[in-house]
Amino acid sequence: MAGDVLDEVRRLIADCGHTRYSIAKATGIPAQQLHRLMQKDVGLSLASLQRLLAHLGYEIKLQKRG
Repeated sequence: MAGDVLDEVRRLIADCGHTRYSIAKATGIPAQQLHRLMQKDVGLSLASLQRLLAHLGYEIKLQKRG
């Protein structure tokens, strides 16, 4: 499941039209970490994921199964 979420995040980054450098500057996430995320070498902490998604215009919502 985490892989599915990160794959979707990678797609959002690729499709957003911003450079990784500009995303890094706006979110405080190091450009190197974004590069490694895109290369599928690392994931992100929840706090970083929330900042990144907020920058891209998305948010995380929890929903109970069932």
